[in-house]
Amino acid sequence: MDASSDSSTGILPPPPPQTVEWKTAILCAVLVAMIGAVLSAASTRLPVFSFISWMWTVSASVVALGLYQRRKPEARMDAMVGARIGILVGLTLIIAIAITMATAGLVARYGLHSMSGFDSELKAQIEKAAAANPQPAEVMRYLYSPEFKAGILLAGFAMLAGFIMLLSTLGGAVGGLLRTRRS
Repeated sequence: MDASSDSSTGILPPPPPQTVEWKTAILCAVLVAMIGAVLSAASTRLPVFSFISWMWTVSASVVALGLYQRRKPEARMDAMVGARIGILVGLTLIIAIAITMATAGLVARYGLHSMSGFDSELKAQIEKAAAANPQPAEVMRYLYSPEFKAGILLAGFAMLAGFIMLLSTLGGAVGGLLRTRRS
């Protein structure tokens, strides 16, 4: 008989403890994301909310970690758990802001017919860029096309999404590290 059969009881060992209680983490992330989406929508109409919305977006992971740890005080917490929850918060925040801003844009354009200021600002930005770098007429027609304008907006949102993911992950990791229990 070898040594491994002597120490075995024939019963499978228990599964390793789950590092994140995902149901609670998702609930906390959705709550934080909904508040962030409302603040983002409010900041489009009331500029005073811009700073509050920006601060909420930057600190969303830390807030979600606080809510998570309040609901699950016995849950394991370290930088890795915080980063995982931060990624979740970043994803839910991006989705919530995208849905809210797309809905607000549709209502403003087709319901309220109040997007002329936005359109003229976007056209001025394109004209400024075109004046700095003259292009042939067919390129200029493309630059003023709705497809190009939509592409500019999508690229801008993609950069914002990447920035939010980076901040959420780093914020979650730092928040998790600061919340680690020391023995």
